[in-house]
Amino acid sequence: MTVRKNWNTIAQDFLVGKTIKQARYLFKDEMDNCFGEDEWGASKVPLIIEFTDGSYIFPMSDDEGNDGGALGTSDEKEPTFPVIGREDL
Repeated sequence: MTVRKNWNTIAQDFLVGKTIKQARYLFKDEMDNCFGEDEWGASKVPLIIEFTDGSYIFPMSDDEGNDGGALGTSDEKEPTFPVIGREDL
């Protein structure tokens, strides 16, 4: 029998009640650590959201961490926080 995780509960436990300290795009060294070196690594730099407790989140293109991902928003002026290219770092 396969036990399925309740991802809604896991996400709520991790996120609810946290305070955002900073929002920024990953730095080059963080990209290298998360996705590999420039030559072989991901090309899409995602936004990272850091919380006051030291934890953070950032979007990836898939659950294997193959590349950065964009974030959709509820803001009509900025409906998406896009990924940027490594060359923009």
